[in-house]
Amino acid sequence: MKYNFDHIISRYGTNSAKWDGMAQSQGEDMIALSVADMDLPAPPAVVDRITEMARHGIYGYTDPFPPYYEAVQGWLSKAYDWQVPQEWIVFCPRIVQAVSVLIQNLTEKGDRILIHTPAYQPVAKAVAINGRQLVESPLLLVNGRYEIDFADMEAQMRDGVKMVMLVSPHNPTGRVWTIHELERISELCIQYDALIVSDDIHADFIHQGHEHTVIAKLTEQVADRSIICTSPGKTFNLASLEIANIIIPNEQLRKRFKDGLQQAGIHNPTFFAVPALEVAYTGCDEWLDELRAYITDNITFTIDFIQANMPELKVIQPEGTYLLWVDCTACGKVESDLVDWIQNKSRVSVSYGTSFGAIGEGYIRMNVATPRSLLRDALQRMADHYPLHEK
Repeated sequence: MKYNFDHIISRYGTNSAKWDGMAQSQGEDMIALSVADMDLPAPPAVVDRITEMARHGIYGYTDPFPPYYEAVQGWLSKAYDWQVPQEWIVFCPRIVQAVSVLIQNLTEKGDRILIHTPAYQPVAKAVAINGRQLVESPLLLVNGRYEIDFADMEAQMRDGVKMVMLVSPHNPTGRVWTIHELERISELCIQYDALIVSDDIHADFIHQGHEHTVIAKLTEQVADRSIICTSPGKTFNLASLEIANIIIPNEQLRKRFKDGLQQAGIHNPTFFAVPALEVAYTGCDEWLDELRAYITDNITFTIDFIQANMPELKVIQPEGTYLLWVDCTACGKVESDLVDWIQNKSRVSVSYGTSFGAIGEGYIRMNVATPRSLLRDALQRMADHYPLHEK
């Protein structure tokens, strides 16, 4: 491989939410497989461009100009075969910010907003913190694969749902929704007059045998009620540079969102954000191909290791993302038992299931976008203290 993803780069002392945050509460003898950023360096071309910008020395206010929009348009076309007019694209620093602004400006206090659980909690929390009702539609685990319970979803929507928060691919379960599932979601949203806000931030990590479909591509009628949230943040490990692309085909919805951004004082990308995005979207395809292959190998390695050493654990086969959702109920249905095993004894940091809602108790989410040797060490620590071996 041309790019070296095996090299371990310490993130301590970089204000890392994952590593420095862990060290503050647990110490530096831990290995982090938790927060969903990668422990792998961004593409060299992006690093070079940021370095070049840093040397300029004047870090004044910036705006997105035509090259930004052209880069986003090119990426959406190349990656998802989605042709998007420039005017549909709205800059926002973060998808979670965009979600809050959309909730505030496209729904009313007390409105019901639906999300499929287990769910990425910052999106779910944005509902409650903005004074709306969070409606949970639990996914069904059928033969080791999560499915949408459409009977439950329709029953909830029949009671009045103004917005459906779709996470596509799904975090934490790794599901990549099929066209048929997306069509059914769209039918329900049209029938019950609900908007669709789709968080597609993991859409560039789709595993073999699966294909990501942007829900707004289905029909013009679906596009007219859809807001699609994209970002290079996960794909190229640029999360802290703060840039997201919010795609809104409906002109009235787009204006209300833009007005909401102004009300919140959100404007001007950071100095490094747009140059990084432009290079990532236009000049890093080879890097991304190798990264995807590395992550695929990490997923295979992890599943094989768990089957060989901790066979009672059930890894949900991911269809997308670089995250693994693991059923650990054989080791303890109470989360405190898992914390004692994984955090206290094994000294590994993961994301525990209840952080994705009560339905997640007994599960963990593991981030495998990390150097292989670090991943191996973390898994070996877990195996060394595996409670079913100790009994």
